[in-house]
This record gives sequence, structure tokens and C-alpha cells, in this order.
Amino acid sequence: MLQIRWHGHACFEITNDIKLVTDPHDGRSIGIPAPTAKADIILISHNHYDHNSAKTVMKDDTKVVNSEEGKKKILGIEIEGIESYHDDANGAKRGKNIIYKFRVEDITFCHLGDLGCIPDQDTINKLGEIDVLFIPVGGTFTLDAEGAWKVIEIIKPKIIIPMHYKIPGLSLPISGVESFLEKNTYRILNVGNEIEIERNELPDEPEIWVFTL
Repeated sequence: MLQIRWHGHACFEITNDIKLVTDPHDGRSIGIPAPTAKADIILISHNHYDHNSAKTVMKDDTKVVNSEEGKKKILGIEIEGIESYHDDANGAKRGKNIIYKFRVEDITFCHLGDLGCIPDQDTINKLGEIDVLFIPVGGTFTLDAEGAWKVIEIIKPKIIIPMHYKIPGLSLPISGVESFLEKNTYRILNVGNEIEIERNELPDEPEIWVFTL
């Protein structure tokens, strides 16, 4: 049984025997509570301060994957880093971004980091079939609601988890999740702070899971 927990912004904790944390922030710098997880594996999509605070969730033996392309296996988890861009100008404005695809308990996850453009066909081919997609929707620095839906239509995940949007306290000038949800035709589940997931429980039709702190 896997657990998914949200620590705000783009920081998620995926846990079975291994605790994997994506894009940790330190809380204080962006106005929301700091993550409380202590990770076995940390995935960092790019080195901006609201995504790369590894020290916040590290312990002595934590494995850190920081903006790394290519395939690797860490503590039994298959991880692939795929290059993309933080903007719609091939990285000229905000640099590169690494998309992470990883597989835990036969479920394929994809964390898009601060994706700021529609991925090209080569990137889509590398992603393949995705069960759970973490996608930024807040605009300004990343995909906005409209762009997010274009990416979802291309990737076709089973579960869509919006992230990187305005919540109470967050000091970044981005939009809330509402405009993203308004464009939706799928079932929406408000799942609270964490939820358990198993392969045989993946939905037949796509669902949106909205987390809260």
C-alpha cells in the first residue's frame, strides 16, 4: 500500500517501505509550513529556492537526485529524469527543468516539476504511459490552467494531481487551482492531506485528486 502526502507547492511524499520526496521547499521562504518528511530519496527538478531545499527533508543516508537526466535505480525504485524547460523559450527565460518518471509498486508516477511549455514529441515518447501525474497549474512561472489541460490531453494519465498553485499564506504571485478545475470534465476527489493508493484501485476513467494542507 502506497501513501501520497502533499507538503504544499510541488512537494509530495510517496511512501511505502521507502519514502520519496519531490521538490522540497523550506516553508519559511514561501510562507507555508515546512515539509515534515525525512526522505530516503529526494528528487529535485531544478535549483530554484522553492524546489531545492534538500536539507529540510534529509537524513544521514538520503539519496538526492538533483536535476539529473537519465535512468537509474535507487533503493529498488526505477527513476528517469527527462529534460524539459521552465519556460516557453527553450529555457532562455528560466532555464531547464527535469521531469521525473518513477515506478513504485507497479504504479508509474510523473512529476513535471516547473514545466513551462508543452513537451515535444520526443519527451512524450519517453514518458509513455503514466498512472499518476503531478502537474503545475498556477501560471506565471509554469504552465497555467489552459496549458496544463493541453499537457493532460497529450499524456492521458489515470490520476491528475494539480500542484504549484496559490494557497493561503503562499507568497508567490501565481493563480489558485480554481481556474484549472473550471476547465475540467473529469471526476474531482478532494482527498485531504494524504491518500492511500494501490495498483488495482486505479480508476478506469481519469480523475483529479485535489490535496489540501
